[in-house]
Amino acid sequence: MNVIEVSAVTFSIQAFVTLLVILDPPGATPIFLGLVADRTKKERVQLAWQAALVSLVVITFFSLFGRLILEYMNVSIEALQAAGGLLLLYVSLELLTGRDMGGDEAKDKNIALVPLGTPLLAGPGAIVATMIFVQQIQTPAQSFGLIAAVVAVHIVIAISLMASTTILGIIKDAGVTLLARIAGLLLAAIAVQMLVDAIKAFTAQ
Repeated sequence: MNVIEVSAVTFSIQAFVTLLVILDPPGATPIFLGLVADRTKKERVQLAWQAALVSLVVITFFSLFGRLILEYMNVSIEALQAAGGLLLLYVSLELLTGRDMGGDEAKDKNIALVPLGTPLLAGPGAIVATMIFVQQIQTPAQSFGLIAAVVAVHIVIAISLMASTTILGIIKDAGVTLLARIAGLLLAAIAVQMLVDAIKAFTAQ
């Protein structure tokens, strides 16, 4: 019984650390700040928790049904990764050109769904990693351990994003604009890397 408990704890820690590294809250923070710069403090906090919740729902859904859905639709993980890269590239271009800043249309967009919740947080890497952990489950204790790990990671993400919004109260409008441009550049780099990785995976097959 003790062996199972230790194994479950180890399994949970491994899952937590792996997902935390892949989801990368510090890396997502500047992009989040660039996207919520024109929102009120209350909206920023709500968007932080909504983004984490969306990511949690997407990862949970794909961990349970992802392989079945992808096989049924004859879609590979690489294709999913390329699609996510293209979507992020589109959003990054909006940030770089300033089309996302200000205006009623921009404020009507729920960025917690796209691109924050998915594919930035709940991207192909996090989805695949969770699917692999699900396949490795051998005991009910490990199942609960994985659930706890996934939930804990998203709580950390929500708190990190929410805490980062205090920066926006310090910098002025010029700083907000600069932050948006930097976020767009970082997001473009992430998008291109996702596309490159997808192309490499396609050519390696």
